[in-house]
Amino acid sequence: MTAGGRSGRPVDNLPGEMTSFVGRRRETAQAVRLLRRARLVTLTGVAGVGKTRLALWLAAQVREAFPDGVWLVELAALIDDTLLPQTVADVLGIQDRLHVATVDTLADHLADTQLLLVLDNCEHLLDSCAMLTSQLLAAVPGVRILATSRQALGVAGEHLFEVPPLPVPDPGQPMTPRAVARHGAVRLFAERAAVARPGFTVDASNRATVVRVCQRLDGIPLAIELAALRVRALPVGEILTGLDDYLEFLATGSRIAVPRVQTLRAAIDWSFALCSHDEQRLWARASVLADGFDLDAAEAVCSGQDIARDDVVDLVAGLVDKSILTRTSHDTPARYRMLEVIRQYGQEQLIASGHLTAVRARHRDHYRQLATRGEQAWLGPNEQAWFTRLRREHPNLRAALEFCLTEPGQARAGLEITTALFHYWVRSCTHTEGRYWLDQALELAPEPSPHRAKALWTSGHIALMQADTTTALSQLEQARALAHRLGDELALAHITLDFGVAAFIQNDHQHAVTLLEDALAHHQTLDNPAGVWLALVYLALTAAALGDPDRAADFGEECLALCDSRGASPSRIYPLWVLSFARWLSGDRQQAARLIRKGLPAARQFDDRWALAHHLETLAWIAGADGRHARATRLLGAAHTIWRSTGTPQSGPRYLAFSHDRCEQQVRDALGDEQFTTAFQHGTRLTPDQAIDYALETSEPTTAAQPAPPSHDRWPP
Repeated sequence: MTAGGRSGRPVDNLPGEMTSFVGRRRETAQAVRLLRRARLVTLTGVAGVGKTRLALWLAAQVREAFPDGVWLVELAALIDDTLLPQTVADVLGIQDRLHVATVDTLADHLADTQLLLVLDNCEHLLDSCAMLTSQLLAAVPGVRILATSRQALGVAGEHLFEVPPLPVPDPGQPMTPRAVARHGAVRLFAERAAVARPGFTVDASNRATVVRVCQRLDGIPLAIELAALRVRALPVGEILTGLDDYLEFLATGSRIAVPRVQTLRAAIDWSFALCSHDEQRLWARASVLADGFDLDAAEAVCSGQDIARDDVVDLVAGLVDKSILTRTSHDTPARYRMLEVIRQYGQEQLIASGHLTAVRARHRDHYRQLATRGEQAWLGPNEQAWFTRLRREHPNLRAALEFCLTEPGQARAGLEITTALFHYWVRSCTHTEGRYWLDQALELAPEPSPHRAKALWTSGHIALMQADTTTALSQLEQARALAHRLGDELALAHITLDFGVAAFIQNDHQHAVTLLEDALAHHQTLDNPAGVWLALVYLALTAAALGDPDRAADFGEECLALCDSRGASPSRIYPLWVLSFARWLSGDRQQAARLIRKGLPAARQFDDRWALAHHLETLAWIAGADGRHARATRLLGAAHTIWRSTGTPQSGPRYLAFSHDRCEQQVRDALGDEQFTTAFQHGTRLTPDQAIDYALETSEPTTAAQPAPPSHDRWPP
């Protein structure tokens, strides 16, 4: 043995730490456990994610377990794979003046040793590294190997450990100093920036911007370090602005010993060069897919132009092996994602190829078809699955709409996509975004068409939900004139329904009934179940407003029966709430509460905040009437948070305002202002899941119950 500590030589050649090691506590613990039981561990991950740094840190943590040392073999600069054994021999101090070292030479010299080899950057020498590791591990039982590679070595007994980016704060969470400091990405930026510009700190003036920088860089350590160096010359705000093209912005980064990784771009250039020609083309084409995609999307968007559809799955697998794509879920169907820096690089390649517009057009066509199929699934047995899929593909749908509304001649396709998403905009509570795309498409595609008529009434309906009655009525008038001109009976049925909704919102209840019954009959004649469902829901609400809870219940039961006949379980949420509302108005609080609790699990499963707020609101009224004042107040607080997230006033839609105000006054009088405020704020802090769990609890004791209000006091005059 010539390399180990038992001969008196140094027990490792690990470089000294020039900068602090930040974060990675969980990854370190997991990888150390893996190294204890496995003889070959390969750290994989995208360029710049910190594989080498983590490997060196791990090697330092476990060096006491290897009497003959831990030895780093840097392979990034090695081009000729025949020199791989010699490179290892040089590190280990194994010398043979007559012959170039072979694996057999290494095995002979390492017999009876116990050491750890760290093979860093194996991806460009994959076959040779695989052969060396498999032969060496078989011949020398005391040797263990820790490798870093953007692709697995593919050796029997290999254990893979994917190195993730550093965690970044959730943009939706409060950015308090303590919460931000828990995230390794922010800590890394702060420490490296303080080195670059002594005295730099992350404080209240720049905290939010630093967080956005780290988010923009996807938590990639190399990118964060290069960005942090720029504080020498630029304020953090300008660094964030520069990251719109951060491959170029960071290209003047620090000098690193190995020329191939002097900048993040150089590291990705290297990854690109390691891909086959078809893998490079698929990488470039997949860059138009936003925030993840499945194989269906990859096949539809990336095939063609010399890539056969049947070859896409193998090319995707190849890019996963090379850490260009990451499989984000092991569920079916599989889903893949590129880090933003990888996607930007791919898009540069796509632009250079001259195929950007053609690939984006295929992307548009795929997601237009997806939106259309999702629309057809509403009020059917697969509506839950399709809603989930549309929500997952929201970024890609948005990208398709951006293409339609920025590329000349594509606005008509934008109308098709955004109108097909009508039910999605409503049920996902993305009303404002839906109106934005609808209004953009209407402006860019003024030509008379059925899709324009549909866009007008769709936008009008969503405007009504947001209490923008003036805009809604204007759009509905335009839609009616165009639908008459085109003879579009389906559009006319929807427009009549929406005028009925407008009348209901404006408290013109008798006129609302006339319009809604006309719309119901029209939709039934056209055999349009989605229109029938919507008309029945609003007829039930209008009957309740007119003080006829029994008729409201009849409409609700009819709507439930329609859902059941079509296997549309999630769409039962609204008629269940309408029925509970009718029971509440008739004084049957127990039945109202039972119906609410029956609908809440569906609201959770569908993640329908609009429906959830209705359920929590009504359950608060019931609790208040039952004398459970603190519970009612917490439920009002929980509903308030959800109403606000949907852009609705604190008391909910106008048709709930009277019962809401009456309940709030009742519980405030019972508790007093201080206790009311405390309980209300407790409710506002509940997440939707916590609010549902709380609403489903039934064990809280009841205080003095209040009688149901007399019938004339159930609705505003």
